Amino acid sequence: MSPTPLDPVAHNRLAWDREVEKDNEWSRPVGPEEIAKARAGQWSIVLIGHEPVDPTWFPPDIAGRDVLCLASGGGQQGPVLAAAGARVTVFDNSPRQLAQDETVAAREGLDLRTVLGDARDLSAFPDASFDLVVHPVSNLFIPEPAPVWRECHRVLRPGGTLLSGFLNPDVYLFDAEPLEARGELVVRHRLPYSDLTHLAPEERERLWGLDAPVEYSHTLTEQLGGQIAAGFAITGFAEAPHHSDATAGWLSGYFATKAVKAGSGH
Repeated sequence: MSPTPLDPVAHNRLAWDREVEKDNEWSRPVGPEEIAKARAGQWSIVLIGHEPVDPTWFPPDIAGRDVLCLASGGGQQGPVLAAAGARVTVFDNSPRQLAQDETVAAREGLDLRTVLGDARDLSAFPDASFDLVVHPVSNLFIPEPAPVWRECHRVLRPGGTLLSGFLNPDVYLFDAEPLEARGELVVRHRLPYSDLTHLAPEERERLWGLDAPVEYSHTLTEQLGGQIAAGFAITGFAEAPHHSDATAGWLSGYFATKAVKAGSGH
């Protein structure tokens, strides 16, 4: 009898709830100091690693803009943008990640909405609901990014902007055990990669535990070409080394894009 196929939405929802309990760095809410600075107009957020987003990628005045922080729970980007004056909705697959945003909003008196769901399905929002979508590195937890790009395009207003971050797929070439244990880059995997197809359950359990988030690599055709196919014009590009593994000394681990929906904008 074949094993029951893993449901990536259900699995990664529970996995990220557990990551909050483990104090994952992407689940640590911003402090009062950062909120105070944002209220004073001194703010920044990250899309890739610890690199602040180029401030020219944002609308000239974020105050009053409708912003969707997509797959961006954890109490970080959303509260900062809300403190800067944006009307923020945080959408995430993990209730515990969303609770971090709600905690900051309650602590700081911020007007911030949270919505639970799968980033491939934004049917909770009408067409042309937002001026800006902020989508930090997260589609590695989604089997295919194309529906995400299509939904982002649908919910943005004409002239609206999508800011996205994603992993360089080449980081998945390497065997995780020597990379994490000794910083050695040992080429092992053919791309595209998935934890479910490239590793036996026994190895996944030994490396991270079977309850860890499941990851998928995506080609640059899926990432960049997917945005273009959805109707976006890519007008900005950035890269950065991975913030926490040995690939950082050899190649860019992250890419970020600014993409614009056609039409009269801000």
